[in-house]
Amino acid sequence: MPLVFPSSYPGAPRYLFNGHLQTIIPGALRQIHGLSYQRERLELPDGDFLDLDWVRTHQKRLVIVTHGLEGDSGRHYVKGTAKLFSQEGWDALAWNCRSCSGEMNRAFRLYNHGEIGDIEVVIRHALQVGKYEEICLVGFSMGGNITLKYLGVYGSQVPKEIKTAVAFSAPLDLHSSAKLLDHSSNAFYKKRFLTKLSRKIRAKALQHPGLLDLAKLKTVKVWRDFDEAFSAVLGGYQNADDFYTQASARYFLAAISVPVLVVNAQNDPILTPECTPTDLAKEHPFVFLESPKSGGHVGFLVAGDEFSWAERRALAFAQSTFS
Repeated sequence: MPLVFPSSYPGAPRYLFNGHLQTIIPGALRQIHGLSYQRERLELPDGDFLDLDWVRTHQKRLVIVTHGLEGDSGRHYVKGTAKLFSQEGWDALAWNCRSCSGEMNRAFRLYNHGEIGDIEVVIRHALQVGKYEEICLVGFSMGGNITLKYLGVYGSQVPKEIKTAVAFSAPLDLHSSAKLLDHSSNAFYKKRFLTKLSRKIRAKALQHPGLLDLAKLKTVKVWRDFDEAFSAVLGGYQNADDFYTQASARYFLAAISVPVLVVNAQNDPILTPECTPTDLAKEHPFVFLESPKSGGHVGFLVAGDEFSWAERRALAFAQSTFS
């Protein structure tokens, strides 16, 4: 019964007294210093590219970090994870999903919560160039969903070098989490995401004329409208329901064959109870679940610590698995 209880998270600083503050303040104020990436552009068979940011310590252990929706390798939680792991003798690879590295990708498609082909390419490339013996996958929010779906889809066929994975604040059920984004209390997040994504839709329409109906941007009222008009089209899904079903990692968790830790805070403002696989974790030999009372969405700050609790928790879980 791999339910981790009680959680080791000591709680957020007192001034971050609710889930919204615990979510927003780290992203707005937190800075990670003393980390330098080496960028590599990986050309893809479909003519597109992925930008990979490396921290190399020339070790045989590698952490691969996947960011969240409209994030990138420069986000505080990605840089914090890369810095902490590298200080402990790991190589770190923070990859940017298509269109997220500061340059629009070439292909018509963008990234999405259910796209696992790219992470599979990144893993194979890392194994080819680094000859790594042990790999830990760490994903945050959308990146956590991608990571867990990849492990579930590939099951026992994942490369033998992948030993463990950790997912924080992962929206494992997109049907319910999409509805929750429409709640008035989440208007800040919804507006922020839609503003950024709408810019990309307009850029993609200029890049590939005639394939997107920009007039539909004006008709978006709820999050599902955007997914129906754009996410499904760009991702190759039939419609929003098809996207949510095929992309939600919860439907693939049962086939996971390596130890994984899923961490969702109980006060996460944009995750529903359906995103936390409590019943499955009670029975599954490899899916560990930790549900801190606080932490927000990809927050988990600790007073006086350069690193978040999430970053230290990911390292501790990886080390306990490898030891």
